[in-house]
Amino acid sequence: MRRASRFLRRLADLRSLRWKIAAGVAAAACAMAVGIGFLVHERTEARSMSIGRGTALRELEVAEFEFRDGRSASRDPSTPPGYAAGDQVPDVLRARLATEPGPLTWYDTSKPLQGPFMWAASRVDGTDLAVRMDMGAEKRSLQALDRHIRYAALATLAVVVPLTLLAAELVLRRLRRVAGTARRIRNGALDARTASRGHDEISEISSAVDHMADALQERLRGEQRFTADVAHELRTPLAGLVTSASLLPESEATDLVQDRVRVLRALVDDLLEISRLDAGAERADAQPVPLGELVTESVRRTGLDTRITVVGDTTVETDPRRVDRIVTNLVLNAHRHGGSPVEVTVATDATTGPGAVTVVVRDHGPGFPADLLDHGPQRFRTGAAERGHGHGLGLTIALGHTQVVGGRLTFSNADPHGAVATLSLPLRRA
Repeated sequence: MRRASRFLRRLADLRSLRWKIAAGVAAAACAMAVGIGFLVHERTEARSMSIGRGTALRELEVAEFEFRDGRSASRDPSTPPGYAAGDQVPDVLRARLATEPGPLTWYDTSKPLQGPFMWAASRVDGTDLAVRMDMGAEKRSLQALDRHIRYAALATLAVVVPLTLLAAELVLRRLRRVAGTARRIRNGALDARTASRGHDEISEISSAVDHMADALQERLRGEQRFTADVAHELRTPLAGLVTSASLLPESEATDLVQDRVRVLRALVDDLLEISRLDAGAERADAQPVPLGELVTESVRRTGLDTRITVVGDTTVETDPRRVDRIVTNLVLNAHRHGGSPVEVTVATDATTGPGAVTVVVRDHGPGFPADLLDHGPQRFRTGAAERGHGHGLGLTIALGHTQVVGGRLTFSNADPHGAVATLSLPLRRA
């Protein structure tokens, strides 16, 4: 049961898993977009630098020709030359020309406000000679490319993330269906099935859940049939035992035998009642009933000292025989396993609104054990030694009848001590 609860809790986190999947895909798309953008940026920048160097070197060849030949006849002598010579060459190039054979190039970014430049320099007849190419257009083109890459990445995310959420939702919806089926099976709906078709992993999980439910249902039905058969087979020898015990002469031993026979007969009757409840064959015979009077009479027939408080005129449409059985079992359980005083209160349930009425049975004993509070009453288990001895069938029968009449039975512990059983029933319908 604990493993099943952990499995259901994990399946309950599927909504957060959907966003984790979307975040993972978005991160992967971002990483891919950044990687592609980086590669495109690097390749484009390298191409621009290569073109700039080639252009600068060609211009350097023209400048070398003009420098060797003097001024070109086609150019106005009053215009300055298109190259730098001697001290006009930047110090960086002059230092490199002193140690490296030309021609060489240099990408100048020392003046960002004016823009980057591509320099080409060489030494001609002992004189440093250099030309400069403006690379501002290439830089602006590269910046525009980076912007377009960012826009494309954002557009890709805007498309990929919704598609990922949709795809994840289609998958997780099937998993939630499996989780819902497992939850219904845990709550007692043994006929619940996923009815999933397909050949993928989720279909395998669904098929495994269905096969588990089939095996569990068959096992429970086998146990129910065994309990019913045993109880039914015991009735015949038990009837003879009751008759024989009534014919014994009066004595202390006779009283002991008759008492044990009565206990055995009550146990067999309880087992038969549980078998009918487990089989789902019980149906409520609903009719308008004044709940206060019904509970008062049920408590009076127990013959036990119990305080009864009825608040208001509470009429419900329910099965009086089953409500009497529920209240009787709760009161007997409180006296047997709890401590005095035992109090029964009938009133409108303020927590569920005016549409329900509650019957609260409280004792002042050690309280319900933690196992009963966590998993509900279980047959043949009283939960704790301090709560006395018994078969653990009274609360199980009360819970079964509560489900038949459409009510709700909850168990809790009072502060500082004491057990509280609360029966909630709907009021009479118009």
